[in-house]
Amino acid sequence: MATENVQTETVQTDTVQTFTDANFDAVVIKAALPVLVDFWAEWCGPCKRLAPTVHALATDYAGRATIGKLNVDENPDVAFKFQIRSIPSLLLFKGGQVVEQLVGLAPKDELQKVLDKYV
Repeated sequence: MATENVQTETVQTDTVQTFTDANFDAVVIKAALPVLVDFWAEWCGPCKRLAPTVHALATDYAGRATIGKLNVDENPDVAFKFQIRSIPSLLLFKGGQVVEQLVGLAPKDELQKVLDKYV
């Protein structure tokens, strides 16, 4: 039973995508499914508190939406392009366009309501 739990945890972690300046157009802008992007940084306390929620959403919406994170310190071009000035910021893309934007620490149920409108 313990082995099964470990496998579940691994799958959960693997469901959160890592977005970068290099892959953003291919995996977010050109995506067939809606994509929720969590703009974050290592030094950001609220970003770290939001991380478990992002991981849970990735598991909950697997196959219906892509959920991922973009480190703004390591990928400044995308952050600049979308005028990310405060983190955490969450942008939801559908059809290559931003359809929703949330800034700050948001509860899971609020993020689910936003995602449910587009999946």
